[in-house]
Amino acid sequence: MTQGANSGPARRALLGAAVLGTAAGAVGAGAGVAQAGGSGPAGQGGHGGHGGGYRRLPVPTVIAHRGASGYRPEHTLGSYQLALDMGAHVIEQDLVPTKDGHLVCRHENDITGTTDVADRPEFAGRRTTKSVDGTSYTGWFTEDFTLAELKTLRAKERIPAVRQRNTLYDGRWSVPTFEEVLRWAEREGRRRGRPVWLHVETKHPTYFRGLGLGLEEPLAKLLRRYGRDERDSPVFLQSFEPSSMRRMARLVSSPRVVLLDAAHTRPWDFVQTGDPRTVADLVKPEGLDWIASFAQGLGPTLDLVIPKDAGGRLTKPTTLVRDAHARGLVLHPYTLRNENSFLPADFRRGTDPNAYGDVFGAYRTYFATGIDGIFTDMPDTGLLAADEV
Repeated sequence: MTQGANSGPARRALLGAAVLGTAAGAVGAGAGVAQAGGSGPAGQGGHGGHGGGYRRLPVPTVIAHRGASGYRPEHTLGSYQLALDMGAHVIEQDLVPTKDGHLVCRHENDITGTTDVADRPEFAGRRTTKSVDGTSYTGWFTEDFTLAELKTLRAKERIPAVRQRNTLYDGRWSVPTFEEVLRWAEREGRRRGRPVWLHVETKHPTYFRGLGLGLEEPLAKLLRRYGRDERDSPVFLQSFEPSSMRRMARLVSSPRVVLLDAAHTRPWDFVQTGDPRTVADLVKPEGLDWIASFAQGLGPTLDLVIPKDAGGRLTKPTTLVRDAHARGLVLHPYTLRNENSFLPADFRRGTDPNAYGDVFGAYRTYFATGIDGIFTDMPDTGLLAADEV
């Protein structure tokens, strides 16, 4: 099966038409959540629009990974808007700082592949090599640009070889600040009569704190300013570094999620402080007890929910979902995408790595484990799959 047959305009039109029907149900559920939160601005999703808490989100919750990044360049207002229009329950942002301390939305501080900076001669001298969390990168980095300088750049598709259609939108949007996203969410919340939920990650917090650009304090300040600092606020905070979520727990009451990489890895803050625990230790009962003492959820890689064998095929689910639920933790694993190259081998179709595989089969398998939600680059597909549960 070719990519054209699976992801061309006809198929997207079909998915879009179908998702309008299912999204209406999803949006209706979201509206019900919002109305349950109270009257006035909160119930309307305006300034500080609360939605009765994360437990009242639809399950499975469809989280738009970097927005609708399967269809638009990631972490742009265009990507976020499309995800919301499709009916995504929650929209994700990754935060990194500028040189002058503003929080902006990029998956990484290395902006070489997600902006046109390499084509800008005035910034040629900013190209450098850095070690970030123990890995060496050569390129351009947000912490070397003021916000004013960064705003002169334009966003572009990160993986054009895989998502060639997305390159049509290269240059359409700038790099958004998180405050711009908060204002956008307020406007959309008022327009839709329900809160716009966000899933906000602090990226490389130990690294940035070492540069004097700590993420948590400015993030907390913005959350307080826009009324998203309470237990029932329409926001999740997340990080691969547990210490970042522990720090956020002292600053705001917003729900927190600890992200988990592969089982053999160690969070970078653990590496820096000499904590010997690995992710495999954190998903054991004692590790989950510790996480539950300061967080409300987990964001594990999907392999921690259902491991793969040497051939990339799914095996038997672990006990993570059951064990986490026993401690009151919600699970939002990452990331399901439609393309063959990103799917377990069981669900790949044909030989084109960029063609769409049997993603609905993959969704059914993961949803059957009892996860509470999932990150996806294609929210419309995720919503259709969630509607079958």
